[in-house]
Amino acid sequence: MKNRKQAVNPYLPNWEYIPDGEPYVFDGRVYIYGSHDQYDGEVFCLRDYVCWSAPVDDLGNWHYEGVIYPKTADPYNSDGHMCLYAPDVTQGPDGRYYLYYVLDKVSVVSVAVSDKPAGPFEFYGYVHYEDGTKLGDRPGDEPQFDPGVLTEGGKTYLYTGFCGQGDRSRSGAQFTVLGRDMLTVLEAPRIIAPGSCYSQGTGFEGHAFFEAPSIRKVGARYYFIYSSEVMHELCYATADAPQGPYTYGGVLISNCDLHIDSYKRADQPTAPGANNHGSIVQIGKDWYVFYHRHTAGHWYSRQGCAEKIQILEDGSIPQVELTSCGLNGGALKDVGEYPAYIACNLYSPNAEIYVQPTEPKIVQEYGTTGRETSYIKGITEGTVIGFKYFDLQDVTGLRIRTKGYFDGTFELTSKPDGEILGSVTAISSNIWTAFEGAFTPKNGIGAIYLRYRGSGIAHLKSIECLHED
Repeated sequence: MKNRKQAVNPYLPNWEYIPDGEPYVFDGRVYIYGSHDQYDGEVFCLRDYVCWSAPVDDLGNWHYEGVIYPKTADPYNSDGHMCLYAPDVTQGPDGRYYLYYVLDKVSVVSVAVSDKPAGPFEFYGYVHYEDGTKLGDRPGDEPQFDPGVLTEGGKTYLYTGFCGQGDRSRSGAQFTVLGRDMLTVLEAPRIIAPGSCYSQGTGFEGHAFFEAPSIRKVGARYYFIYSSEVMHELCYATADAPQGPYTYGGVLISNCDLHIDSYKRADQPTAPGANNHGSIVQIGKDWYVFYHRHTAGHWYSRQGCAEKIQILEDGSIPQVELTSCGLNGGALKDVGEYPAYIACNLYSPNAEIYVQPTEPKIVQEYGTTGRETSYIKGITEGTVIGFKYFDLQDVTGLRIRTKGYFDGTFELTSKPDGEILGSVTAISSNIWTAFEGAFTPKNGIGAIYLRYRGSGIAHLKSIECLHED
């Protein structure tokens, strides 16, 4: 495709905050469903459900489908006092599309329906037993949370649950079977993956179920994807049938890149980690994992990202590292100005696994439209900023745009602690100001890292590779 747009992480515009991403391909387009955060919001999921979609052969060209379901559409929430938590979508036996979700202050599963994948959806009902009692309300039921759904053979398989560490009242991930009406329980919930209080001696120990259940079928194998007890990682388990038994498989991705040892120590976090939620999808011949990252220095402004994965012949999926190029199908071109917010690594010498408000962060500029640009704020001595990957060819320098009260040098490397390949000296400015420096990386696919050495606090808007004229 001649006019194919490059894809980056986050894959949606910088001003959009869609975490908990559930990706699906319908009729040649990728649709992303998720909850909807507000930039610099006080809690999770403050906004209505919206949908974005992209052609399967142009994954940098996302289209806004609009609001597909307002939070006031649920009869329990006509005054809007509750939030719409993470949803999932499945196509029913009747060909319609069903949206499953849970509100933040009730423990039952709500369902909405639409004739089209991009909605609009209308409230349809609550998942219930044959006697009309809602799932989650019957004595002995564990609270419902984060529904994931898969429909095949006239039945819908519903996966739900939340298990906080130390809470023995929550057993694990629940599996429930629904009938053709998409609402009525045919088989009552059973536990298919243990929470942390019940994982000792199982294959899930250390990576027990926490939240974010999602389900996919790959060939004849079922993949149960979930957020583990440490929160920042998405894990998977596999089975030969929807109900299991499920065998723990491993970590798909960590949003602080823990466990990855290809470019740093395995125990070193290189991005602000926190909760995670997502799933996998096949787009063309390739498989991807969708997940979310954290911005604004807290947990409540999350953005969707994606990475290419490999499903090996034995069904295992090796953990993949965070990148800036995500859905691009390869490295980014080394031509043009790139916004700093696509950085996949961002940390200081004081960084811990979980997001900290005092650390360098990705923020959005103040304005009245809500669509202002984003940048990296709060760069101090020793801060490392990483962009992966570029197709670097005959690069001779780097141009950066900065502002803030500071005086120092950005060392340029191809690894976080790698050899210095160049530098850019920059000084204080009240407006975005360009500075340039020599930079000679090796030709080929590589990363660009900036490591700040100096005083004060700097902010970074963009980077641009330079070449000889």
